Amino acid sequence: MQTPQIDTVGLAEVRVTESELASSLGFEGDDPFPDVFATARMVGLMEVAASRVLRPHLEGDELSVGVAVNIVHTAATRVGAVVTATARYVGQEGKLYLFEVIAADDAGEVGRGTHKRAVVSTSRLLAGAEKRKVSA
Repeated sequence: MQTPQIDTVGLAEVRVTESELASSLGFEGDDPFPDVFATARMVGLMEVAASRVLRPHLEGDELSVGVAVNIVHTAATRVGAVVTATARYVGQEGKLYLFEVIAADDAGEVGRGTHKRAVVSTSRLLAGAEKRKVSA
């Protein structure tokens, strides 16, 4: 894989719908979460933005996968707002690709932090997951 240039930026955006709300993430009916953009969805959006920086540099069956996040979610976002994640490539740490990530809605910043990604072989990743399958 070719390495991206430092300061290369990737973007991803989503219009917040009910499926992106924290209240939709409960695994049981009595898990109380608010009707605002979920932190988990914000992190996912940040990951997509970072993956877009690496995508043009991948070869063969390579893909990038998230391996670490250090994120703070600093403001609530309502249904209907557009959230944009920006990932800026800042360098490598061994085999890991490092990003500064920020999410913002129309009123300003809603979260920020750092994210690390690795480049892996898709077939090798899936073979490893298959080995972890528990027989019923």
